[in-house]
Order: sequence, then C-alpha cells, then structure tokens
Amino acid sequence: MTQADREPMRVAHIIKVTRISGAEGHLLILLAGLRNRGIDARLIILVEPGKPMEDMVEAAAERGIPTSSLVIRRDYDLPLLFKLRSALREMQPDIVHTHLIHADVYGYFAAKAVGVRYIISSRHNDDQFRFSTRWRRLNRWLWRRIDAGIAISQAIKRFAIEVEGAPADKVRVIHYGMDYNWLSDADIDAARLKLRAELNLDEDRLLLGMVCRLVEQKGIPYAMEALRRLRADYPQAHLVIAGDGEKAAELRRLASALGIADRVHWLGWRTDAADLMAAFDVLLVPSLWEGFGLVLLEAMSRRVPVIASRVSAIPEVLRNGETGILIEPRDVDGLAKAVARLLSDRALRKYMGLLGAARLEEDFNVRRMVDETIAVYEQVLR
Repeated sequence: MTQADREPMRVAHIIKVTRISGAEGHLLILLAGLRNRGIDARLIILVEPGKPMEDMVEAAAERGIPTSSLVIRRDYDLPLLFKLRSALREMQPDIVHTHLIHADVYGYFAAKAVGVRYIISSRHNDDQFRFSTRWRRLNRWLWRRIDAGIAISQAIKRFAIEVEGAPADKVRVIHYGMDYNWLSDADIDAARLKLRAELNLDEDRLLLGMVCRLVEQKGIPYAMEALRRLRADYPQAHLVIAGDGEKAAELRRLASALGIADRVHWLGWRTDAADLMAAFDVLLVPSLWEGFGLVLLEAMSRRVPVIASRVSAIPEVLRNGETGILIEPRDVDGLAKAVARLLSDRALRKYMGLLGAARLEEDFNVRRMVDETIAVYEQVLR
C-alpha cells in the first residue's frame, strides 16, 4: 500500500477554553497547519456552563477545523468523562493530544477507556498551582503513562522535568509559530492615528502598550509605577492596556492612587490585539512568569520593540539589546530606565522592530512548528 492509499492520520486535540488566549490561538494556527499537511486534526473544547465559546468555534470553522464542545461543570466531573469517551469512540483517533490540565486528566482516562493507543500532552505554562504537592503527584503519574510530551519552550521543558517529574527523553521542545501578515508603513501609520483618535489623544503621543489578562502574573502594577516615575520627564507618554481579568477594578484604583489615571487607558478585551499593537511605540511585558508569550511574536509581526522580564521562556524569544530589552522581574527602576531609553530614541525603536520582524520570519514560522509536531506524531506511531 502506498502512502497515498493510506487513511490520513487522525489526531484529536482536547483543551479547556474560557477565552481565546495564547494556547488557544496557538491551537487554531497549529490545527489549520496540520490539516493543510494532510493530518485529520480535530478539536474538542471543554467549556464552562454559560460560556459556550462561540468565538472559538467560529474561529476554528473559519480555518476548516472540525470542532465539538463538551460542558465541564467542575474540576471533578464524572459525566464529562463519559461524554468525552463517547466523542472519542465516534472519532476513533490514532492519537489524542491534550492541552492544559483539565484536558490532560480527562483526555487520558477517556482515551484509555476507548482503546486509543497513543497519548501526547503539550505543556504551555508553568502556572504556580503546578508547584503544589497534589498537582505534582498527578502530573508525575501522567508523565509515566503518556507516550510523549511537547513543551513550548526550553524553560517549560525544564519545569516539566524538575517539577512534574517528566522523563527528559519524553519531552520535545517545539516553539510556537506565528501566523502573520506584514503591514506596510502606511498601514502602521493608519493604525497609529486610529488608536490615538479613539483615545482622544494628539498624534504625537507615545504609547506604551500591554495586551494581557489583568492578573497578578502579568506584572501590570510595575508598568504603572514606571509610568509614574517618568510622568514629569515624558509628558507625552501614555499606557494603553488591552485585556480584562480579576484584577481590573484593583488596577484602576491603583492608577488613581498613583496619580496617573489620566495617563492609563483601559481598552477591555480586544479581538484585534495583533493589529492594535501596530499603534504602540513599545510593548511592555513585565510578567512574573510566562510559558512562552505569544504576544512577543505579535509585536514582532508589527515591528514593535519589546521590554520584557527575564523570566521563563521570554529570553528564548526576545534577544536583549536586539529585538528589545530584558529586565529583571519586579525591577521598577530597570523598567523605567528601559522605557526612557526607547522613548528617547525613535531610531532605536525602529531598528529593534525590524530585527524582531526578521527573527519572527526566520525562527517562529508556522511551517517549522507544523513539521516538528508531525515528526513527534510519526515517532510515536513508529
């Protein structure tokens, strides 16, 4: 039988979704790329009651990805296990590929229940809850039983080995790939004018941007304190934050307490984040930890320099002094100095933005990500 006569490899991807963020956006890109290469990649999303995630389903449909949804009502949801088992029995995948902790657990047991031979798990983050004894034991147990793991960065691979007990030879690092379209200089100029008009700001205002969830992990208070310190010397500088989250009200109060409420602009959750970034002069990512930071690639696609924390995977993506500036986490003084350096030097901002675009094209393209993922599938099946 020739390769052309064989049935295409079928892979069921499972993930719990509450919004389209880093891992979810990555999956949309990956599955579309896999299907373009002849892999029958399908998506099962676990959704919470009242959050059907129609935008995720629609985004998958636009890319030609068959998608189904199952409701997860709580962390321990036995009926979900039965529903997922039925879905996999009908789908009959060669491989089940899970993403994030709920999918890892339910996907493993459902796959084994219907006789799926091969299970792969992707690690997207090093969230703090994974350090707890309960989750470390569970993940150690799972790592001994799955066939392979994919870590999105060297930092996440180290975390999986050192914290979760993953066998080193079971984990392959595959960096995210970015599906992007280049904007012309005229398009970028138009984006800059559009956002400043939306915020009722003069055209010459310098915008420090953040695109993230409003949670402790993202280090937003440090960006706000840095802006406070620079307020007098850089009266044209404003901070624009796109996103929402549990810290939203607390952060607004902090902006008022720091006396910078008139300099901070809250855009809420935006679906046009990548294009919005074209209007920024600098992207700030002062995270306390970060699995990968897909936002870094989005900034590169818009030729925007980045100031980010030297944590987790960020140094693997951002080249210090070339595509941006790395600072220590929680280092407000270092962050303020880096911001001042870039705001004072338009030529340096442009130079770093161009280097970032070149690095994106060379090292973080979709073709490479898809090739490396298929290689893991083929290795497991052999």
